[in-house]
Amino acid sequence: MNLIFLGPPGAGKGTIAHRVMDDLKVVQISTGDLLRAAVAAGSELGQKAKGFMDAGELVPDDLVIDLLKERIAQDDCQEGFILDGFPRTIPQAEALDAAEVHIDKVVNFNVDDALIIHRLSGRRIHRPTGKIFNVNPDGVPQPPEDVPTEEFYQRDDDKAEAIANRLVVYRDQTSPLIDFYTQKGWLVDVDGTGAIDVIVSDVHSALK
Repeated sequence: MNLIFLGPPGAGKGTIAHRVMDDLKVVQISTGDLLRAAVAAGSELGQKAKGFMDAGELVPDDLVIDLLKERIAQDDCQEGFILDGFPRTIPQAEALDAAEVHIDKVVNFNVDDALIIHRLSGRRIHRPTGKIFNVNPDGVPQPPEDVPTEEFYQRDDDKAEAIANRLVVYRDQTSPLIDFYTQKGWLVDVDGTGAIDVIVSDVHSALK
């Protein structure tokens, strides 16, 4: 089964993908990880991507699609994959279609903006390890009690004002994908506001 996970930043797409990928025997593919891996490997496509990234420019859609096609041709993707973070725009979705990348379902996670701001503004990065924790009382995972608070920091893009701006960009650029995939008959909606176990169960039900 080939899936796309749609939803605003902070909807928990990556976390949920990790929970369902073993059950579905699919591979999670994040385009950010894909680009970093290609650059680190020094492949021809990776070198091209690095040129754009070093110049502070967006990697062109056709190059991302080429990397994606290269990745899903690998053995571990033969049972399927979850695309997390791509496509983000209608042109990217159309490019995916033109490249004949088959998609079975698009899972759209609905989470209201207030909850997203709450979730993301509680995120803290552990300086020594780079691991992400959440300091909100309901945050997951909680920081270890024996680790000093000064070892954690908050990224600028996890501050409330920056999150609000990211949500505006999402609504403008990515929300039209909901209509795009609804018209194709591929979209299923899942409530992303509950406990993680409930959301995972709802994803499985929506895919049956």
